[in-house]
Amino acid sequence: MKVALAQIDTVVGDVWGNVEKAADALARSVEGGAELIAFPELTTTGYPPEDLLLRPSFIRDNLRALEEFAAEVPEGVAAAIGFVDLNGDLYNACAVVSGGEILHRYHKRYLPNYGVFDEDRYFREGSGAPILKVGRNLVGLSVCEDIWYPGGPPREQALGGAGVLLNVSASPYHRLKGASRERMLSVRASDHGCYVIFCNLVGGQDELVFDGRSAVFDPEGNVIARAKQFEEDLLFVEIHPEEAIFHRLHDPRPRKEDLDHPPEIVELSLPEPETLEESAGMEHRVEPQLSEEGEVLEALVLGLGDYFRKNGFSRAVLGLSGGIDSAFGAVVAARALGPENVTGVLMPSKYTSDASNTDARAIVKNLGIDSQEIPIGPAFDAYREMLEESFKGLPEDETEENIQSRVRGNILMALSNKFGWIVLSTGNKSENSVGYSTLYGDTAGGFSVIRDVPKTLVYRVCRYINEIEDREIIPDSILSKEPSAELREDQRDVDSLPPYEVLDPILEAYIEEDKGISEIVAAGFDEEDVRRAVQLVDRAEYKRRQAPTGIKVTARSFGRDRRMPITNRYRERRGE
Repeated sequence: MKVALAQIDTVVGDVWGNVEKAADALARSVEGGAELIAFPELTTTGYPPEDLLLRPSFIRDNLRALEEFAAEVPEGVAAAIGFVDLNGDLYNACAVVSGGEILHRYHKRYLPNYGVFDEDRYFREGSGAPILKVGRNLVGLSVCEDIWYPGGPPREQALGGAGVLLNVSASPYHRLKGASRERMLSVRASDHGCYVIFCNLVGGQDELVFDGRSAVFDPEGNVIARAKQFEEDLLFVEIHPEEAIFHRLHDPRPRKEDLDHPPEIVELSLPEPETLEESAGMEHRVEPQLSEEGEVLEALVLGLGDYFRKNGFSRAVLGLSGGIDSAFGAVVAARALGPENVTGVLMPSKYTSDASNTDARAIVKNLGIDSQEIPIGPAFDAYREMLEESFKGLPEDETEENIQSRVRGNILMALSNKFGWIVLSTGNKSENSVGYSTLYGDTAGGFSVIRDVPKTLVYRVCRYINEIEDREIIPDSILSKEPSAELREDQRDVDSLPPYEVLDPILEAYIEEDKGISEIVAAGFDEEDVRRAVQLVDRAEYKRRQAPTGIKVTARSFGRDRRMPITNRYRERRGE
C-alpha cells in the first residue's frame, strides 16, 4: 500500500485557504500513486482554533470546507483529514473521504488539557476505535493524543486485526520533543506489531511552532521514513501490512488480551493494491535529525516568519545594543523575513562602550540589514531635567537606568507607528524569568523573538550559527564579552544575578520541573542563590503578563503553558 503524508502549514481560521492547500497536496499525492493520503489534525480550521470554536458560523464554514475538499478526492484513493465535527456537540474529528463522499467521521477520544492544550474547553470526547479496510489492508485511525496512551484506540485496533496504525496530529514543538515523540511511536509500533504512520502539522501559530517531522515506523519500531523538520513536505512511503502478520506470529503477547467491544470495520471500496512483488523496492526518504541548537534556530525562524506572514506584517525593527541577545534576535529576523525586511537601530548612551557600538555595526554589516543610529543622550537629559525638582536630594538609582531603557522603547515604537514596522523585543528566558528587564522599555514590542530561550542556550545557538555559516556572523567579541545592560558605569549582569551557568539550571528546575527550594538545593546548588532566584521569579509575574508573546521552545514556557497567579503569597519555608 502506498501512502502519502501531507505535512502542510495551515492558518488558523482560514478554512477555505486550508482546504485549497490540502487539495493541492492531494493532487500531488494522487499523481504520485498514493492510495491513502493523511493530513494533519484540524486541517480545515488550523490548530489551535481556540474561541473561534464558540462561533456557529465558523463551525458551519469548517463543515462546508470539508465538503469542498471531499469533492476533490477521486475514487480509488482515501484521504484522512482533520476537521471539527458537529453532532449534538463539538468533536475534534478526522474524516475519511473517497470518491467525493465522507465515508467515516472519527472523533478523538483523548483530549489533552495540560500545558498549552485546552481541548476540554471546546470538545466532547469521542468513542470507538474504527478500522479502515483499504483494499485487503486494515488501518486503525486515531488523532494525536490518542496514540500517546498505551491503552488508547491504537491498542484496540491492533488487537482487532489492524496491521497499520494511522495517527493524524498537531503536536507542538519544544526542544528535544521530536526525539522523545519518535521513541513513543516506536514503542507503539513494536508493542502492537504494526506499522505506525504519523502525520504531523508544521508551521507557526502565535507562540506555538509545529515541527512536522512526520514519520513511518515498521512493526519492529524502526523509522523507515521521515519528513523534513520545520518545513512543509509531502512524504511517500510504501508499506506491506502482511509483514505485521508475520511479526505477530512470533509475538504471543496479544493473544493474552481480549477486547470487550471489537472495533468497527469501515469498508472502503478501493481497487486491490499491487502485490508485494510488484511494489517492492521503493526507496524511502529519511530526513536527518537536527541538533538541539539547530532545532531551536529553525523553530524560531519558522515561528517568527509565520507570525509575520500570517498576520500580514512585512518589516521588523529591533534595537541593536552590541550584546548577544539583540545580535541573536537580528539573525533570526534576517533568516525569517529576509535581511531587506529588517532594520536594526543603534541607540547609544554615554554608558555605551565603543566596543558595543562596533559590535552592533558588525552585526548590521554581516547580516546585510538596514540600520539607523539614534543616540538617546538628548532625550535622557531632557527627562532628568523634567524630573529634577521631583527627584531633588535623591541619588541616582535604577530609576535613571530604566528611563534610558524606556527612551529606547519609545524610539522603536515611534518608528513602528510611523512606518508600520513591528518591533521585536529581544529579552531571553533567563531575564524574563527573574524580571531583569524594564517594563515599557526593553519589553516593548509586538513580538518577543527569544523570550523562551535561556541565556546559556542563546550562546550555544549563536556558536552553532557561526559553525553552519562557516564564518563569524556573530563576532567572537560578542560571544566572549561579559553580559551587561550598560545603563550605568561598569555595570555587569552578575552584579544583579548569579552567573547564567548557575542561574539557568535553577530556573529550569523551578519553572519547568516545579521543584521546590529544598529539592534544588539538594541537587547541589547554593541555597542563597536558589532562594534569590525563586524570589525574583515569583515577583516578576506581573511583568511577564504585560510582555509581548513569543515562541515556545522549552518544555514549559511562560503564558498559556505556565499559569501562575500574580497575587500569590505561597512561599516555601526554610528547612522544608
